[in-house]
Amino acid sequence: MKPAEFIALSACTMTLTALGIDIMLPAFGELREHFGLRPGSTAPAQIISFFFMGQVVQIIFGALSDRFGRLSILRVGFPLYIMGGIAAAFAPSLELMLAARFVAGMGASAVFMTTIAGVRDRFVGDQMARTMSLIFTIFLFTPILAPFLGLAILSVSSWQMVFLTPPLFAVIVFLWSLRLEESLPREQRSVLNWISISQSIRKVISNRIFLRYTGITTILFAALSSYVASSEHIIGEIYGRPELFAWIFAGIGLMMSLCALLNSRLSSRYGARRTIRWLLLIYTVVGGLLLLYAFSFGDPPDMHLFFIAVALLMAINIAVEPNSSALALEPMGNMAGMASAIYGTSFFFIGASLGSVISHLLVIGVFPLVLSFFVIGLITVLLVFSDRRPLSRPFS
Repeated sequence: MKPAEFIALSACTMTLTALGIDIMLPAFGELREHFGLRPGSTAPAQIISFFFMGQVVQIIFGALSDRFGRLSILRVGFPLYIMGGIAAAFAPSLELMLAARFVAGMGASAVFMTTIAGVRDRFVGDQMARTMSLIFTIFLFTPILAPFLGLAILSVSSWQMVFLTPPLFAVIVFLWSLRLEESLPREQRSVLNWISISQSIRKVISNRIFLRYTGITTILFAALSSYVASSEHIIGEIYGRPELFAWIFAGIGLMMSLCALLNSRLSSRYGARRTIRWLLLIYTVVGGLLLLYAFSFGDPPDMHLFFIAVALLMAINIAVEPNSSALALEPMGNMAGMASAIYGTSFFFIGASLGSVISHLLVIGVFPLVLSFFVIGLITVLLVFSDRRPLSRPFS
């Protein structure tokens, strides 16, 4: 498989995670009606949170992928994603839907983790950061198109068909993935036993570089997941403009995609570490200015200013991720599967859990989200500047 096809396929496999979220957001209104929830209920946000929480099994898939290779785990993940998606579409209750979404999240975690590990097997350092940024640029067209696709499906069909679209797309990507070759040679695979697994986990979590950049991604994802899960509620209920939801969400998605593409150029020219430092400083300044405005003029702040700030923050958020993942995984070597699993488990499960707490507080205003932007920015800046290695290193 040539590099361009590999990047395109990797972007499509990662798109399954985004599509399994973004296309469903316009259907939340019908879901509230279907399950008898009050119009302003934030309960549908749990559909997103449980999907993210299914990523907790990444650590198991990581150990298995280091032993049996990336492809075997990839081909387990697709059926889980497909079956969970179909079950969620026909669930008779919200509780069963959440359980099905958790299963779909498990499948997405296997696909996501093996994709990142496969990139790490093939590339290192700034080259990995650039490749991940290109993958993310393609992948980020999903938030631009998915809300409109969801609305288009709703105009001719029901919310169930919206929920069935991601598993149908997964079938196509699954068939395409059969062209992939294994990226982890047999001689580099680890032994599967408790001692070797515990040693791998201990080596990974004792690496300060890995912990630092995984921590950055995790807390940034808390803000990202909270906004995504609550965006329909914020636009439709708090600001009272539901007709603008798809346009605002898509506009922010376009900004995110452009920033990811810009990051690939900046990382190539200045190095991942220099780039991530400047991005996080800008993130914190924007978050601080938005917080100051909310303090001065009340909650919720002016709609135009709020979403301009959110677009900048989300764009920086998604641009940081390829750099932080490359920096976290760069020292991991043949433990990339386990490291990718711990990395993914942390930022999906822990980040989404923190994000769900923020989402729960967004009832009549957006101040909890605004405050989280600034606090998260401060923490990430402290973490990134605690890496005191010389920036003149090749992978800088």
